[in-house]
Amino acid sequence: MTFILKTQTGYADAALILNEISMKTPVSVLRLPRGPDPNSRGFDPNSPRFIALCPTTLSSSSSSGAVDEEEQRLRSDLRERFLRTLLLMTDKQVEFNMHEKVRVRARFGASDIDVLNFQVSGLETPLGVQKEALLRCQDVISCSFEL
Repeated sequence: MTFILKTQTGYADAALILNEISMKTPVSVLRLPRGPDPNSRGFDPNSPRFIALCPTTLSSSSSSGAVDEEEQRLRSDLRERFLRTLLLMTDKQVEFNMHEKVRVRARFGASDIDVLNFQVSGLETPLGVQKEALLRCQDVISCSFEL
């Protein structure tokens, strides 16, 4: 998924803005209703879907310690930028580009803990407007919003 940040001064300053934002408040997390299993919340770590989408081991091109530490640092930086972007998107009008060349607009609300779904309000689709909706992240190709 690609995030496009539009600023008043252009696209080049978006990375600087993301680095300057402090994460004093946590990212909004949406708790989904209970799944078919009465003891679950829909996040079964043994399910084929969870295993396919959330691998538990990091793949590494080399077994040397320095390369692993560098890769982990880069992954950590990317994750932090992603979480800051989600925080910036909260309560903003976001345009989602989806498969089959579908474009929808909505006010971003939250993401679930595994970032499998986005909760949005006022979803404007080609067929009409939905007051509240969940968008599957697998269906989203990119999203953009104004800073």
